[in-house]
Amino acid sequence: MKKRILLTSFDIWLKDQQSNSSDDLLLEVTKLDLIPHDLTFLRQLPVDVQLASVQVMEKINAIQPDYIICCGMAASRTQLSVEAFASYGEIVLQTEVDLEKLVAGAEAIEISYDCGKFVCEGLYYSVLDYLSQNKLTARCIFVHVPILNQENLTGILADFVLIINKLALSSSC
Repeated sequence: MKKRILLTSFDIWLKDQQSNSSDDLLLEVTKLDLIPHDLTFLRQLPVDVQLASVQVMEKINAIQPDYIICCGMAASRTQLSVEAFASYGEIVLQTEVDLEKLVAGAEAIEISYDCGKFVCEGLYYSVLDYLSQNKLTARCIFVHVPILNQENLTGILADFVLIINKLALSSSC
């Protein structure tokens, strides 16, 4: 049985931005016909924790995914970063995905312990909390995406597809 995977990205938040690299990456994934998985895309979420969280939770309820991969832009990073946890005040929620297994074999993915204090961490925390509070079996990760260009796109896309494949094909992640 195919695993259902929900992939999310954000819209731009500054007027001078041409695009958001998280959405650019998901756009590239939509072009691939090699992925035999049940992927649902929720692209260009508003850069607002409450609005984005509501949209993601509604989609979780509608499709009941096995995995959720939330993506956000991290312009200062040079490779994909999978976030280990999200916090809100003193409360820290950790993903239940085994990140060491998930990134094994990747060319350039790091496990990050700093989700930032912007909308990315707010959404990640909200989704992790929602899954826990509602006792849902879906697992969630958050991936920060660097600015994409001709030099790094192929490698970053390959590493991101590796993440999707590992989640979809393995029950151990």
